[in-house]
Amino acid sequence: MKKKATFILAAGLTFSALLPSSYAAVQSPAAQKHAHQKMQILQENWDAKNGAPEFLSGKLSSQSFKSEKTIREFLKNNQEIYQINPDTELTLVDVKTDELGMTHYKYVQSLNGVPIDGGEFLVHTDKNGIVKATNGKLRPSASDKFKNKTAAKISDKEAIDLAWKHINVTKQETEVKEDNAPLKEKADVANTVEKSKLVIYEKDGNYYLTHKVELQFIYPYPANWKIYVDANNGKIVDAYNAVAEEATSGYGYGVLGDYKTLNTYYSNGTYYLYDVTKPMSGVIETRTAQNGTNLPGSYSVDSNNAWTASSQRADVDAHYYAGVVYDYYKNTHNRNSFDNNGATIRSTVHYSNRYNNAFWNGVQMVYGDGDGTTFAPLSGGLDVVAHELTHAVTDRTAGLEYRNQSGALNESMSDVFACFVDSNDYLIGEDVYTPNVSGDALRSLSNPQAYGQPAHMNDYVYTSSDNGGVHTNSGIPNKAAYLTITAIGKEKAEKIYYRALTVYLTPTSNFSNARAALLQAAADLYGSGSSTYNAVANAWNQVGVY
Repeated sequence: MKKKATFILAAGLTFSALLPSSYAAVQSPAAQKHAHQKMQILQENWDAKNGAPEFLSGKLSSQSFKSEKTIREFLKNNQEIYQINPDTELTLVDVKTDELGMTHYKYVQSLNGVPIDGGEFLVHTDKNGIVKATNGKLRPSASDKFKNKTAAKISDKEAIDLAWKHINVTKQETEVKEDNAPLKEKADVANTVEKSKLVIYEKDGNYYLTHKVELQFIYPYPANWKIYVDANNGKIVDAYNAVAEEATSGYGYGVLGDYKTLNTYYSNGTYYLYDVTKPMSGVIETRTAQNGTNLPGSYSVDSNNAWTASSQRADVDAHYYAGVVYDYYKNTHNRNSFDNNGATIRSTVHYSNRYNNAFWNGVQMVYGDGDGTTFAPLSGGLDVVAHELTHAVTDRTAGLEYRNQSGALNESMSDVFACFVDSNDYLIGEDVYTPNVSGDALRSLSNPQAYGQPAHMNDYVYTSSDNGGVHTNSGIPNKAAYLTITAIGKEKAEKIYYRALTVYLTPTSNFSNARAALLQAAADLYGSGSSTYNAVANAWNQVGVY
């Protein structure tokens, strides 16, 4: 068995792993009884702690509900099942009708207007207004503690200051001067981001009124910190670094020496890796850190639009592959950039010195050149670029928390879509990992065990490192994806996975929830009794997620 080193930036925190999904949840007997009396249920998942349903699907209503007002009536009529008051505890955040005619109502559970972190709840109706599914994380017990107790004593600014202090970095240390270029600048990516919002946060069964502070920066190390500051006393309730890492018309040559055409920009006698041809409000731009850490760095430039120097190969691949991944999401899923609103896609290459990694930190992508032994320049792998950009898509859709099972799903979704984009094999990083060793890779969807990952829940790894083993336990959903793709084909599988990611998964989804989400997506697209639906179910059965 090949044992791979995990190339990640450790957050240095300890988290308890979730129970394996193959363990049956303990349902609330009364709520479950009501559900079976009132609904025709096809599949169900129940929260073991709260006894509330995490996923119900089938024919959940006998009458039509075609407005948000009537959806609240549905929830109120079924309050004994969902165990919360929809009038006071659910805040509508989005309503979308998709190409199938289904309407998706997204709520967040809130108390006195303060959202519960990760408390997304969705109701899905078909084109006739029949409720076909509900899913999300409800916490019925939260309201008992927070009745009229949601006024913060600590301000947002104070919480942000405490968060910077907690990570022992100052904002000034993360800010770097950005080189100017003679372009009509369209990029709008900030280099250091700090924001805070008041949320109710659950940890170890206890609820806290907190400021959720997010600190995103690239220097002096890649970071996408999520820090929960107690809004009453300023103590740090929880913190983790969610940076999504992987150990992961001119022309030019890429890292592997292959010829590529490039969309560039000409200004004042200089060509830039700056693509304005896509139907997006932003641009695709590529920069170079010039083997330093001054990020985002200078624009990658050339005098004759022939990007043929060996020092430009990483630039060529980062730019070209970002366009390929953009085109995949636009042409296959009609998604316009990672935020579906045409956001700028920025890449910086030649980061640091012999840096063996690539990452998405919540703002942009950064690629090291590798040391020539463990890695070649990491932008040379199309699947690496697709993996990182899919982290950005996940951030803006399901928002899967980057720890424990939800974090492993986050990693798995990036691996799976990397294989959809680069569909020649089921390997991840094979083009850039150990360049002097043929046939080697970082991970494999078809054979996770060969690369030090489990492929079944019986082998689930409990660990406090790597945010609860996100790069290790991703082998289980990866194997399920491989079994799904080989059973039903790439075209069906990528539609099912995209729908599950963007419609049904929520920040706290675990493996069991992912199975339910994918089955519901398969039911929406191909029918609940179809061979496609059964193939998805069988794939997850084979990895021990029932």
